[in-house]
Amino acid sequence: MKILYNNGQTGECPKEEELHVLRHSAAHIMAQAVKRLYPQTKCAYGPANEKGFYYDLDLGDVKLTDSDLPAIEEEMKKIVKENLPFRTFILPRDEAIKLMNERGEEYKVEHIADLPEDEPISFYQQGDYIDMCVGPHLTYTKALKAFKLLSISGAYWKNDASRKMLTRINGTAFATSQELDEHLKQLEEAAMRDHRKIGKEMQLFMTDLLVGRGLPMFLPKGYTIWQELENYIKDKERSLGYQHVMTPCVGTVALYQTSGHWEHYKENMFPAMEVEGESFVLRPMNCPHHMMIYANQKRSYRDLPLRIGEIAHDFRFEASGTLKGIERGRHFCQNDAHLFVTPEQIKDEVGKVVDLIFGTYKDFGIDKYRCVLSLRDPADKVKYHQDDEMWEKAESALREVLNELHIEFTEEIGEAAFYGPKLDVNVVPAVGAEYTLSTCQLDFCLPAKFDLKYTDKDGKEKTPVVLHRAILGSLDRFMAYLIEETKGRFPVWLAPVQAKILLVSEKSAEHAHKVYDALINEGIRAEIDERNEKIGYMIRQAQYTERIPYMLIIGEKEQQEGTVSVRTQDSKTVTMAVQEFIDKIKNDIQTKAVFKD
Repeated sequence: MKILYNNGQTGECPKEEELHVLRHSAAHIMAQAVKRLYPQTKCAYGPANEKGFYYDLDLGDVKLTDSDLPAIEEEMKKIVKENLPFRTFILPRDEAIKLMNERGEEYKVEHIADLPEDEPISFYQQGDYIDMCVGPHLTYTKALKAFKLLSISGAYWKNDASRKMLTRINGTAFATSQELDEHLKQLEEAAMRDHRKIGKEMQLFMTDLLVGRGLPMFLPKGYTIWQELENYIKDKERSLGYQHVMTPCVGTVALYQTSGHWEHYKENMFPAMEVEGESFVLRPMNCPHHMMIYANQKRSYRDLPLRIGEIAHDFRFEASGTLKGIERGRHFCQNDAHLFVTPEQIKDEVGKVVDLIFGTYKDFGIDKYRCVLSLRDPADKVKYHQDDEMWEKAESALREVLNELHIEFTEEIGEAAFYGPKLDVNVVPAVGAEYTLSTCQLDFCLPAKFDLKYTDKDGKEKTPVVLHRAILGSLDRFMAYLIEETKGRFPVWLAPVQAKILLVSEKSAEHAHKVYDALINEGIRAEIDERNEKIGYMIRQAQYTERIPYMLIIGEKEQQEGTVSVRTQDSKTVTMAVQEFIDKIKNDIQTKAVFKD
């Protein structure tokens, strides 16, 4: 594909850059279309990204919604059909500022002020539209053959909540219509699986701006799932010698200065609160608290490994644009644990953590994942604790352990925690990009910062090594993952309502209540629907909206015979004796039977 560079030269575009150029050009064409429709528009920022492109725009008093996108698309198609050439030119700084001021582009003028003073400014123009940009771009608008505008959202200028909220128009573009159609189908599938949509339908959780962005609240059915996950992982941990603790959701600034989080992680933390002469912060993670629990008493080598676990409430100030239901919030609960070990115990304990991760994945039917050894970037002098010897020791130790355990992994630079390398287990979801669920981090740093000690066999004081590990990651994100993988059709043991009794008519009410009582007495989560509705409607709602694993339909026949008609999620129906059904569902619960869409 031929493209235009900001030096005025044209050339073929490397294959790996094609999408970026297409999408970047689409952003310019979209901005031109918006300015034609809404001449008062001021352009702020419009890049291409891995998902497509967007442009942040100031439309004055105009409030766009998704219903306005077709009109903008039509105007883009006109611009494409006009086959306008992209032209480029460079101006000195003062002339660039003058040009942008003349065109009323105040955001571009502010952007110029952020650039080096001696740097010339390059522009691209198609027709009456001029944009400050380094390029490259298509040579003609007609080369954009397949694009789609997707949504409208809000974004603060420069991602600063104190600045103006702009209108962000999101879109995507591909080289061919076939590629675009395939992508749009994937987006439709992702929308069907979106845990926010399913969570609302199933009444699992909610958010409210009066409570705050990124602060989800779990409703009774959602909290039932949450509790089942908590009980599941705690039982697993207890069987492996973990001891569970509970620590506060706040800590002093001094605590995080000691740990190093204040230096390396402050921008992700909520602001400090001043109370009676002390500064407190909402905790972003739990390791400093657990370090203090270790330091609470003298330790011997006989006490190690010491495994401290907690389902801990944490708070991080995530940018509003990154918030996504319970997958990414400002409050979440980590399935956290810290293992205090001797150097000789590292291999065995890492091995046990890995076994716990893989065993848990098997229980949940997770079979698409990969292991990553996340290392520091030595060139980054801000993100990481500066101690080359410690890093070399920690990275070599973790790499050696993973090799000895015959775990296949890839290495990624710049993904380590600020205090040490880690093993990340990245899941591959049904739709979307992979992300980390589980992690095991090797830490020589924090034990030294907190001056932790244990007495070895010879009576000498040594510093323990700490393994930070999370199996489910955060319960919130793990639950979001399960919702999207199963489309809300949870295995029976996790389902908030495991069986729902549906009455054909009031005449069956007596038998229905006997069945309900029998289920409740066996610890089965059941509901009974006695509404005066058609049975077909109640079945559809229970099966497709509430996603109940088992629907028990009871009419006059079932009442006379003392049976239930059992309908499953795959729409199969079979008549069973009440006790026979109880035995079946209890077996599903006890074996944690897994089924996926």
